[in-house]
Amino acid sequence: MSEDMKELRRQLFTAAKNGYDRIGEKDLAAMEPYCHSYKQFLNRGKTERECALYSIELAEAHGFVPYQRGMKLQPGDKVYRLNRGKSLMLAVIGSESMANGANIVASHIDSPRLDLKPTPLYEDGEMAYFKTHYYGGIRKYQWVTIPLEVRGVVALKGGETVRVVLGEGDESKFVITDLLPHLGAEQGKKPLNEAIPGENLNVLLGSRPLGEEDDKDRFKLQILNRLHEKYGIVEDDLISAELEVVPHAKATDIGLDASLIGAYGHDDRVCAFAALQSILDIAVPRKTAVCMLADKEEIGSMGVTGMQSAAFDTFMEDLCESQGVALRVCYENAFCLSSDVTAAFDPNFADVFDKRNAARINYGMGLCKYTGARGKSGSSDAGAETVAYVRRVLDEADVIWQMSELGKVDAGGGGTVAQFMANRNIATLDAGVPVLSMHAPFETVSKLDCYMTYKGCKAVYEA
Repeated sequence: MSEDMKELRRQLFTAAKNGYDRIGEKDLAAMEPYCHSYKQFLNRGKTERECALYSIELAEAHGFVPYQRGMKLQPGDKVYRLNRGKSLMLAVIGSESMANGANIVASHIDSPRLDLKPTPLYEDGEMAYFKTHYYGGIRKYQWVTIPLEVRGVVALKGGETVRVVLGEGDESKFVITDLLPHLGAEQGKKPLNEAIPGENLNVLLGSRPLGEEDDKDRFKLQILNRLHEKYGIVEDDLISAELEVVPHAKATDIGLDASLIGAYGHDDRVCAFAALQSILDIAVPRKTAVCMLADKEEIGSMGVTGMQSAAFDTFMEDLCESQGVALRVCYENAFCLSSDVTAAFDPNFADVFDKRNAARINYGMGLCKYTGARGKSGSSDAGAETVAYVRRVLDEADVIWQMSELGKVDAGGGGTVAQFMANRNIATLDAGVPVLSMHAPFETVSKLDCYMTYKGCKAVYEA
């Protein structure tokens, strides 16, 4: 092949390469410390409430202060607002008026899990259990026979909120039992999604009675007594509780080369941490930089802490009013990176992926023009100009990125907060970390992709 032809091919063809063939020494050196901090974030935040509180701890260490309505704000000021303990908004005021828009990165900090039912505690077969209602798109069979924790809050009638953490550290753990294979012939004939019914996701709490042999509910009483001794709560208090059952496993390196991270909650805390850490690391941006860490994305972004809530609009309107700017003017000139994970190509399940359009491990931040299901239902479907803008921003910041789709057109689909940002008249594009085993109790991501998503979020804030 002639040199002219080689040059023509270099100019015209897409030159997708593994990130390790492109990454510079500086980024390679920075990647490990960043991923170490990310693993700490995962271990400290196994629920959305814990993520929000730890994010505030990190933000305040970087000079952020709680926003009070009417505050006079100057370029470089750093403020945050916590919404009902479960979603968080942060902003660094830019040198330009918000009439010129804002650069927003929106992620979510809730993850698929099991929630306790309002009346959860019972005993059966001389054992005590919690009944659960699964939250988000889980595969139920993955939640049996693994060590579990119970974390969350109990709100008392008097107004006090009690934080509950059961199964942390060296404390005893919990489990959902499964049927032994010797008796599982009929179960094995069922489709995968039906083998474990949702009503069977009952958490085993204990088997030691409290009281005499003829006493009623003595196994349940043992559990209630221990909860009362530790937290001062009674059974009726569980009615006004938000207690979540989450995997016990801590974030850890995966592989002999330690190139991957395995943990619960990568979706979407891997992007939430990138959005958070990058806004902590910027100076005075040109446009006001806003980080949105939302709740409830896994169940449709509903409710007062979800992305469809007016809480975000109220925060943005307060910032705009401090500069005498109309919110609608800010929105029509704003850009949002909806930073959520995408599916990583898995050669073990290659038949559900379109290889030409699938995100690959170690190929960097995955951009998604549209999400949704099948015919793009539930997608904001970013315009060509928006995609071109993000390409330019990322390339100028030397971010390794790739274009991606979630899977084959008819294989299924999923959504993000992008559509709700776009509905506000904000130009929006999805982008995030490719994940193996998404929505499982233990997911896997690439360190390189994690770090490049951080770089990408930072580039957006500073654009």
